[in-house]
Amino acid sequence: MHTQPLSRLSIFVDGNNMFYAQQKNGWFFDPKRVLEYFTNETVPSTLINAFWYTGLKDPQDQRGFRDALISLGYTVRTKILKEYYDDNSGRYSQKANLDIEIVVDMFNTAAQYDRVVLFSGDGDFERAIELLRSKNTHITVVSTEGMIARELRNATDRYIDLNSVRRYIEKD
Repeated sequence: MHTQPLSRLSIFVDGNNMFYAQQKNGWFFDPKRVLEYFTNETVPSTLINAFWYTGLKDPQDQRGFRDALISLGYTVRTKILKEYYDDNSGRYSQKANLDIEIVVDMFNTAAQYDRVVLFSGDGDFERAIELLRSKNTHITVVSTEGMIARELRNATDRYIDLNSVRRYIEKD
């Protein structure tokens, strides 16, 4: 009897982008339930890698949360937030752009997986996703309405709105 081999899955979570998406939706997802849901979803998969990217105010910031992610099996990549001054608004904002780190990890591990789930709505990922798809990688993007770039939604094989999987991944 010939059985379909399990697909090999990698998950990439743009933590800062997802924090705002969850805040906008008024609920938060559980990183553990995310791993469980996407490995057992429509295509049963072997989880190869799960990466979580987040900006930090200082090296101790989010320590407990980061340790919890690591214990669940995530590789956590961090960068210290940079402060930017906006001349127009006269306000300071903090930003840690981890897009390059995400793309580098995607391509550095590309031989290990055939499916990707990217949690981000950032249109900057459009080109990277097109290139991965040209190598027969199936890409799912998870984001939320009003925060998903049109270019990213067009480039992906499948788009999932966070609210449509809320009951499976919401933090209790």
